[in-house]
Amino acid sequence: MTGTTRGSTHSSGPYRSYVYAYPHKTAYRPLGDGPAGRPLLSDLWAAERKDALSLYAHIPFCEVRCGFCNLFTRIGAPGELTTRYLDALDRQATAVRDALGDEEPVRFAAAAFGGGTPTFLTAGELERLCDIAEKRMGADLRSVPLSVETSPSTATADRLAVLADRGTTRVSIGVQSFVEAEARAAVRPQHRSDVEAALGRIRDARIPVLNIDLIYGIEGQTEASWRTSLDAALAWRPEELYLYPLYVRPLTGLGRLGTGADAPEGPDAAWDEQRLRLYRAGRDHLLAQGYEQVSMRMFRRADAPHDGPDDYACQTDGMIGLGCGARSYTSSLHYSFDYAVEMREIRGIIDGFTATEDFSRAEVGRYVDEDEARRRHLLQSLLQARGMRRAEYRERFGSDPYDDFPAELEMFDARGWLDATARPALLRLSPEGLAHSDALGPDLFSPEVRAAMAAYEAK
Repeated sequence: MTGTTRGSTHSSGPYRSYVYAYPHKTAYRPLGDGPAGRPLLSDLWAAERKDALSLYAHIPFCEVRCGFCNLFTRIGAPGELTTRYLDALDRQATAVRDALGDEEPVRFAAAAFGGGTPTFLTAGELERLCDIAEKRMGADLRSVPLSVETSPSTATADRLAVLADRGTTRVSIGVQSFVEAEARAAVRPQHRSDVEAALGRIRDARIPVLNIDLIYGIEGQTEASWRTSLDAALAWRPEELYLYPLYVRPLTGLGRLGTGADAPEGPDAAWDEQRLRLYRAGRDHLLAQGYEQVSMRMFRRADAPHDGPDDYACQTDGMIGLGCGARSYTSSLHYSFDYAVEMREIRGIIDGFTATEDFSRAEVGRYVDEDEARRRHLLQSLLQARGMRRAEYRERFGSDPYDDFPAELEMFDARGWLDATARPALLRLSPEGLAHSDALGPDLFSPEVRAAMAAYEAK
């Protein structure tokens, strides 16, 4: 999601970690020394279903880096770096498609371009990116849901025209705040007039779904100023809105200032209360305006088209990731490339990616056993507002979630986080449980993943 922050802390309180993937990348490790120790993609995918794959292409470039951002992205692309990056993406796509083989049909059911900011690329480069997805990977972008992230400064008419022509069904724009003082406080310099102009161009492009990202918990933000941003976004009748709590992580611009949950003095109870208060105000306002809550973060207009995966749904098996910041998921292994937040480290990883000729093996990742698969399924299902059918879980795993996770579910119930009216058929969060999703999610991490994340050295 454009402009969001990611990571993990070990603080108590409602804002411990945004669980957008499990296991988190900080639990990944190198998969072996030398080519012989790294698994071949052809072996990894040999026994996998390939009839409903998801395709994700990562573009790790932005014009500026927001103060809260710890995504894998760099500022600018000097020289011919975007050309070299797309060249490498082309080589990687060719290797991945070869690894998938032709013994059975290979079909993509959804696609997304993220980052970074994919629309940092020029219109011509976006055409090439789409060609790689279609001609190399075989994804029919005009017949499947295609989501693309953008920013106010890069949502230009020529780029949006390419996206619309190539079948984009959803554009997500990171606005974060329509209040300029708040944008400056988040180290995201932008003028509201530029944001509004970009939204106008997106609507002119007639892409079916517009998503607007907003952030609450910014220094100086009040319920009144938060309402200003919400109403400014609602004026565009976006099909989707994502409301993100601000996180301040190590090695980010705000993190270097020593503020937020990772400050030396520890969690800030007043900040936690501010974020909870603003979340509830935002949630209630959107519900009153005809939006449905899909997850803690995601709200969809009740009459909006729905042809893509919901929040967290990309965690299902069968994800093909292209680019040095993308993940791929098989049923037994999640893999990617090295991960970093600090700009010098990121530049080095990108340079290494562009120089790579052989993409036939997985580099960095984490194997997922049956216990982790159960945890992951429960996580991604429970964090959805609609909840999880216990019968579906039993059918998939041959056991009941209350037998597999008795201590965790008992704790959630004791805290009032589970909806008692949904039982026994459904495991569903209560409104208070949804509000505490970022505390509930980390409670489901396995001890092994917790240990790996704790041992990770940020770079």
